[in-house]
Amino acid sequence: MKLDGIHHITAITADAQRNVDFYVGVLGLRLVKKSVNQDDPTVYHLFYGDEDAHPGLDLTFFEYPGAAPGRAGDGMIHRVVWRVAGPAAIDFWADRLANAGIETQRNGDNLLFADPEGLDHELLVADVSDAPLIAEHPEIPSEHALQGFHAVRAFSSQPDASERLLETLGFTSAEGRWEARGDNRGSLLFYDEPAAGRGIQGAGTVHHVAWTSDDEDHEAWRERVEQGGGHPTPVIDRHYFRSIYFREPSGVLFEIATRSPGFTVDEPLEHLGEKLSIPPFLEGRRTEIEATVRPLENPRVAARS
Repeated sequence: MKLDGIHHITAITADAQRNVDFYVGVLGLRLVKKSVNQDDPTVYHLFYGDEDAHPGLDLTFFEYPGAAPGRAGDGMIHRVVWRVAGPAAIDFWADRLANAGIETQRNGDNLLFADPEGLDHELLVADVSDAPLIAEHPEIPSEHALQGFHAVRAFSSQPDASERLLETLGFTSAEGRWEARGDNRGSLLFYDEPAAGRGIQGAGTVHHVAWTSDDEDHEAWRERVEQGGGHPTPVIDRHYFRSIYFREPSGVLFEIATRSPGFTVDEPLEHLGEKLSIPPFLEGRRTEIEATVRPLENPRVAARS
C-alpha cells in the first residue's frame, strides 16, 4: 500500500466571500464544492480544486464568520507549498499578486506570500513527473497556473517523535523531508523549528492535511496507523470520500481519505460548486442551513454572466 501524496488541505477562514474572491479570483482555482461543515452544518465548507476536481489540488476552508486571527505554532502546519511550471510562472505570479495588493518575497525559483488572512503559501518550481492539476481562469495562462500541492511545512519541537509512525505509513525520509509517494503522485512533509509563542487555531491557519488512499486499502490504512502507535478514528463517510483522522506524534492532525466517490456524486462536473451541496444525512435541514449561511458570489460564475 502507498499513500498517493496529499489529498486535500483544510484551513479556516473568517470571511467566505473574501476567501472565494482570493482563491478563485486571484489564484485562479475552481470552486468545486460549496458545502457545509458536516460536524457543524451552520458554517460553510468550501472546496477549491483543479478543473476536474482531482485529489492533489484540493484546498478547503471552514468558514467561522468573524473568527479571530490564528497563529501557527508547535504541532501545526504553517505553510502550503504549490508547484508551478518554471521561472516564467514565478515572474507571472509575482506581478499578479503585487497587482492584487499582496506582498511577495522571491528566493530564486520560490515565491512566498500570504493570503488576506495570513495563511502562508509558497510557489515552487518542482522537477517531478506528476501530471499537473490545473484550473481554468481567463486571466491566467495554463502554463503559469498552479499545478497542485507539492508539500506542507509544519512546526515541530520534537520531529524525531514522528519517525516511527511516518515510516509505518510508508513515508520515506531524505534531506530533512518526508515523502509520501504512490503510483501516480507524491507530496512532501517538512518539519521546521516552531515559531515563538503558542499556536492558536483561528482564521488563516491550517486545520489538517489529508493523504490519498486507494479505496480498497482504506480499512487497512486504519490498521497500519494503529501498528505505528497512532489512534485513528473509525472510518467516517464524508459523502465525497471516506476518512480516518489521527494526530501524528508532532501534533499535526492527519486524515487519510479515499479517492471516491468524488465531487461529481451530487452535481455534474460542468456545474461543480454553483449550488449549495448538502450530504444526504443533512438534507432534511436544508431550509435551516440555507437560512444560516450567507449567499456567496463566485467570481468564475459571475464572469460568465
